[in-house]
Amino acid sequence: MRRHGSKRQSANFLANFMKAMVIEKTGAIESNPLKSVELPRPGTGSKEILIKVETCGICHTDLHIAEGDIKEGKLSLIPGHQVVGIVHETGKGVRKFKKGDRAGVPWLYSSCGSCKFCLAKRENLCENARFTGYHVDGGYAEFMSVHEDFAYPIPEIFSDAEAAPLLCAGVIGYRSFRLSSVKPGERFGLYGFGASAHIVIQIAVHLDCEVYVFSRSSLHRKHAEHLGAKWTGMPGDSSPHPLDSAIIFAPAGDLVPIALKNIEKGGTLALAGIHMSPVPEMDYSLLYHERILRSVANSTRRDVEELLKIASEIPVKTSVEIFGLEDANIALKNLKTGRINGAGVLRIIG
Repeated sequence: MRRHGSKRQSANFLANFMKAMVIEKTGAIESNPLKSVELPRPGTGSKEILIKVETCGICHTDLHIAEGDIKEGKLSLIPGHQVVGIVHETGKGVRKFKKGDRAGVPWLYSSCGSCKFCLAKRENLCENARFTGYHVDGGYAEFMSVHEDFAYPIPEIFSDAEAAPLLCAGVIGYRSFRLSSVKPGERFGLYGFGASAHIVIQIAVHLDCEVYVFSRSSLHRKHAEHLGAKWTGMPGDSSPHPLDSAIIFAPAGDLVPIALKNIEKGGTLALAGIHMSPVPEMDYSLLYHERILRSVANSTRRDVEELLKIASEIPVKTSVEIFGLEDANIALKNLKTGRINGAGVLRIIG
């Protein structure tokens, strides 16, 4: 009996641990800064849910965090902020989810609700915001916990792998699309054609926009044409027609003056990245005639809800390349070198 009890205790002990990929020290992704470890499984506080992670999208932000391009939020850190899984446990007071529901977690992990930005319904700029996979552990793991107010039901039309890229690539792309002020039927440019752009183009085409795509990758240009691009070319090319609005997804500041040359009077150029190389000095004439240059920072809960709704109505088809959890370094290397066509997704094997 004592041996059986010991086995049960051992099984219970192991059940309270999980596999995770952790950044303990930042460095070039070629040095494999993410390490495979076993960690205690997180618990659930009041109004929190524990999610058994099925998939987690990879993102350039994860790459920038791993390589130290962005000021460190915390170390050691489990990255990942495009999380899809099953509610495994619910904390006291949870009303939005029940055990067995599918739930997704995006970049915005929490906001304070009381600063001037939150009170103005601009929680993406919250003074005390915390972000998933940056300030708190994210989805490169078998489990993660989150307050129910910052998790979202996943539309049934999407598989776990298809849904993951919507939670950041889709959401930040959608916010960038809104802030670019493009209107149905207008000419719209996309610089860089990765995870976000391949979702945004489907929204733009759905609204009858003429989409012009600029990318160094012939594979990505071909993908854009398949999804309805009116024209594709290299980043330095002149657009065949002036663009009413455009988004730069590539983290390359030298694209800003190049893109502005293609923007119509009164048009908007939105910068979607959390990190960008320096923007070079440029002539004021590129901004004159009321052209607008604006950055896009984070997202709100409204952005997530609206994106999931419109994506399911179109419906958006995400192109995904799937990697195992322990292949996270390889996946991010492929992302860095542009070898992923669409979005990369980690499948978490628990």
